[in-house]
Amino acid sequence: MTDTERAAAVEQALGKLDLDTKARLLAGQDMWSLPPVPEIGLGSLVMSDGPIGVRGVRSTADDPSVALPSPTALAAAWDPGLARRAGRLLAQEARRKGVHVLLAPTVNLHRSPLGGRHFEAYSEDPYLTGEIGTGYVAGVQDGGVGTTVKHFVANDAETDRFTVDNVVGERALRELYLAPFEAIVKNARPWGVMAAYNGVNGSTMTEHRRLQNEVLRDEWGFDGFVVSDWTAARDTVAAVTGGLDVAMPGPRTVYGEALAQAVREGRVEESVVDDAVRRVLLLAGRAGLLEGVPAAVPAGALPAAVDGEALAREIARRSFVLLRNEPRDGRPVLPLDPAALRGVALVGAAARDARVLGGGSAYVFPAHVVSPLDGLRAALPAGTGLTYSVGADPSAELAVAEQGFTLRALFRDAGGRPLGETALPSGQAQWLGTDLPEGVSFAALHTVEVTGTFTPRESGAHHFGTRGLGGFRLVVADTVVFEGVQEMGQESDPFEAFFGAPLDRGTAELEAGVPVAVSLTCDVFKIEDMPIETVAFSLVHRGPRRDPDELIAEAVAAARDAEAAIVVVATTERVESEGFDRADLRLPGRQDDLVHAVAAANPRTVVVVNSGAPVELPWREEVAAVLLGWFPGQEAGAALADVLFGAEEPGGRLPTTWPVKLADAPVTRVEPREGVLTYEEGVHIGYRAWDRSDVAPAYAFGHGLGYTDWEYDGAGYEAAAGHDDADTLGVVTVRLRNAGARAGREVVQVYLAVPEDDGADRPRRVLAGFLSVELPAGGTTEVRVPLSRRAARTWDETAGAWRTPPGTYTAEIGRSLVDRRLTVPVPVPVSATG
Repeated sequence: MTDTERAAAVEQALGKLDLDTKARLLAGQDMWSLPPVPEIGLGSLVMSDGPIGVRGVRSTADDPSVALPSPTALAAAWDPGLARRAGRLLAQEARRKGVHVLLAPTVNLHRSPLGGRHFEAYSEDPYLTGEIGTGYVAGVQDGGVGTTVKHFVANDAETDRFTVDNVVGERALRELYLAPFEAIVKNARPWGVMAAYNGVNGSTMTEHRRLQNEVLRDEWGFDGFVVSDWTAARDTVAAVTGGLDVAMPGPRTVYGEALAQAVREGRVEESVVDDAVRRVLLLAGRAGLLEGVPAAVPAGALPAAVDGEALAREIARRSFVLLRNEPRDGRPVLPLDPAALRGVALVGAAARDARVLGGGSAYVFPAHVVSPLDGLRAALPAGTGLTYSVGADPSAELAVAEQGFTLRALFRDAGGRPLGETALPSGQAQWLGTDLPEGVSFAALHTVEVTGTFTPRESGAHHFGTRGLGGFRLVVADTVVFEGVQEMGQESDPFEAFFGAPLDRGTAELEAGVPVAVSLTCDVFKIEDMPIETVAFSLVHRGPRRDPDELIAEAVAAARDAEAAIVVVATTERVESEGFDRADLRLPGRQDDLVHAVAAANPRTVVVVNSGAPVELPWREEVAAVLLGWFPGQEAGAALADVLFGAEEPGGRLPTTWPVKLADAPVTRVEPREGVLTYEEGVHIGYRAWDRSDVAPAYAFGHGLGYTDWEYDGAGYEAAAGHDDADTLGVVTVRLRNAGARAGREVVQVYLAVPEDDGADRPRRVLAGFLSVELPAGGTTEVRVPLSRRAARTWDETAGAWRTPPGTYTAEIGRSLVDRRLTVPVPVPVSATG
């Protein structure tokens, strides 16, 4: 069916709907879906969170999801083709779970390293973000599942995210924050875009007529639907006239009955409602939910099945960034030779209890998680002598009960009658809207009983507690540890109320390996003005506390006796998560002290850093190697072993600059003043700002080492033929040789530097093209890297248009922003079209 025929079918369906049905179709019927309209053959369209995995409509471990590495990890691979394969896997998962639209990808920028949700976004660079996002969207929609590119727009921090007005100059808005959305709309034709919570230049985004209607639709030609972030829609008339098609979640929204009434009162033209309904019907048709309209991807044209575990492992190892790899005994420490190792000391709480997901709405329940300890044990030959020591715990707080716990949740009404039950993968109990288990309604629910067993790993005084709101009764080994009520405080964000600081309620003396019964009963609080019916609380736990100096001393002793020491350090969900920004870039707990001490004891110390955004590395020049693991997904430990022991090469390059310390970062402010956050830095964020600074970062944008050597033997440039408004400025050709002794992968990066006599306030250079290349040892090739014309363009705020300042630019070709190997001139003539 052609676009014209599909539009005619949509028009025919629209003509059969009355005003009330149309208004109802634009409002969620529940947490995740739109209502069906059987009389026109319209099924219910289902949405789900899905940046790294598809959770589905119910928060349950009974239907596990593949958990891929974080979006920042995916961007670190610098490979849109890999992102497309990830998208195809997620589409496969979505179809399995009955989901038609993924609420992803997140293409906001890493404006400041303090942004709390950076792990869910790709990069500080709009071009790299747009390319990876385009691959992801294309892959998901290859599989017949829609995407909603989010959060439109300038949603780059979490502080006061519901109310903040971000004041952004038009040039910065166009050149940076809108740019990835524009690239994805034009190159991947996403089926949806999500409007953000925040405001931009005085208008909240769900009501932003200029950006949603004039820019997104009229300028860029976007033909999909715009959906609100959950609870972001505030005003019926302003939202629908501002370009918002769907208000989520339901059943309480500003659309539905309120929208129909606004039309009857003459405050909204019915034609405006019709335009929104057309877009929703088009979406349904593309998803195969509208009778008479064939799906965008017929069942017989779906991509081949993808092995989720294999792809998760591949993405993880391709995303690992090797920052440092210094020689010891005449050769770099990595890769380690597992056959020759006489002993390995693995150190760090994060090596045993892996954090593989970021906190917040991106969470899923994988069927299994391979920790670094699991992965190394499986990969090392018997008799190698792998030792493990905790060394330092990232957090002194109680954490969600997980290791050693086997739990289920039982739901009861006010009379004690069971309503339903489900397995829990951890002590975090969270259900939003209608994603409660089958047979359980929020209206009938009174009590949730989390019950199960706990098998301690260590003997001693174990601490137990609660997090969240409600009336609690906590029992451990038949002893009531706590009974009382936790009320709502002054929190402005529901994430703070339900996922704030855990409370220590008491201790129990337990013996290692001996299971005990545990239970946490919660009398559910039902807060009247909460926009989403929410059940959210946690059973939290902390093992026996040992003297931190003793733990470090144990790790040092193990490291001193080993041939190599591997220290895994990490952030926690209290450092990086949705709902709040970071206060600093330090690793939590005594982890820095641990690395200093282990490095002093063993010159062959390798540090694996597991964080979704930059952290300070004060010991980086003391250790032999530093490897970034991001949040690497369910196959984390297996992929880590692949890379550490040389079965695979770490393929990642930095998608974001890493500072030595926070004070050096060019942009740090994320807190509004009197409700306003001004993007005072203009177009100078990330490496664009570092390039102008007298301070060098710890590791520059694009940096990443491998296990082989590369020679750049020559380069040339060919101007693009045809119209001067084409997306491609020209093509850089690069002759490349793998000069090392093993096969490897290189990411050829091309930066476009402005003419020296350019007097405008422009970045000195911007990323204009890149290409991932694989070659065997000694292999040579010539690669062709298209240059984005946008790299030479700037937004003229006076004219309200793009312009391309003419002159001789320079294509700088190399391995990172600061490791540039070759240059070629790029003449840019006067353009008639800008």
